[in-house]
Amino acid sequence: MAQIDKYLQACISRKGSDLHIASEAPVFVRQLGRLQPITPQPLSATECDKLIMEILDDNMKAKLAQDWELDTAYAMENGERFRVNIYRQRKGLDAVFRHFSSRVMSIDEMGLPPILKRFSDANQGLILITGPGRSGKSTTCAALVDYMNDESEEHIITIEDPIEFLHKRKKSLVNQRSVGPHTETFASALRSALREDPDIIMVGEMRDYETMSLALTAAETGHLVIGTLHTGSAAATISRVVNLFPASEQSQAVASLSESLVGIVSQRLLINSEGTAMVPAFEILVNTLAMANVIREGDYFKIPSMISTGGAIGMQTMETALKELVAAKKITQVQADEILAEES
Repeated sequence: MAQIDKYLQACISRKGSDLHIASEAPVFVRQLGRLQPITPQPLSATECDKLIMEILDDNMKAKLAQDWELDTAYAMENGERFRVNIYRQRKGLDAVFRHFSSRVMSIDEMGLPPILKRFSDANQGLILITGPGRSGKSTTCAALVDYMNDESEEHIITIEDPIEFLHKRKKSLVNQRSVGPHTETFASALRSALREDPDIIMVGEMRDYETMSLALTAAETGHLVIGTLHTGSAAATISRVVNLFPASEQSQAVASLSESLVGIVSQRLLINSEGTAMVPAFEILVNTLAMANVIREGDYFKIPSMISTGGAIGMQTMETALKELVAAKKITQVQADEILAEES
């Protein structure tokens, strides 16, 4: 057992989301969004170096030496998995471990909006899962993939950095690729995926023009594509997608997006009113003919009002989601007001 496992197990026992190993600082765990020290004394730079280097193979060590930072994954002997980022700072080597559940939770278990099942039943198109960091985007994507794996006989390809949740074969054939060990970039893997007879492609992050361009092409040519973006609302997501393209290509990108978009889920995680767990809140955009026309015309300012009046077909504003959580006493009015203030 690696020495770092005792700290990782402490993170799991405390239901923490992240473990921080930092030179000349205590070990920290992020619980309910807040960092808490779990050791009374700081670790020396030598101790941190030893803890981190023990879990790296020779190739990882060489990459870290060359790039001064490293993204990878780590699995404990008991099967618990973590996404790992290792980096150097002025005091020494540090690492952040993001915990992934060893079991993929279902859409129903997570309390995700039922319309996600309808999104997943689409034969082709683009589903975007958005939100800030630590908002549960990866967990939602995993639940979608798991639902499709349960319900359909398809070829599902996931492209991640690194692989987060492990999917076992159910009705579908699921192939998971990680940037680094299995492919150079998201874009190169996505380009290759188009020649691998996929039905569904999950892209862990759409961060650049090439990846988004290929994703739209895949969505337009008979594939269902699921991707994530770091945006705070549905309207902001549309703008971000379009702005990834150079000005000369934006009109075509808008046309492609308006036709291929299935829907957008914009999510946040909030501490519940008892301070004991995290509660999700969702804004949902469904791409209707009217919504597609608004996107095509560039009238993004109309999107919030259209979502507000689209409740009958599953749309929901973040304001409505927060009001329902306050009414159910799952969060406080103060929390809801803070989120709405951020978005205004």
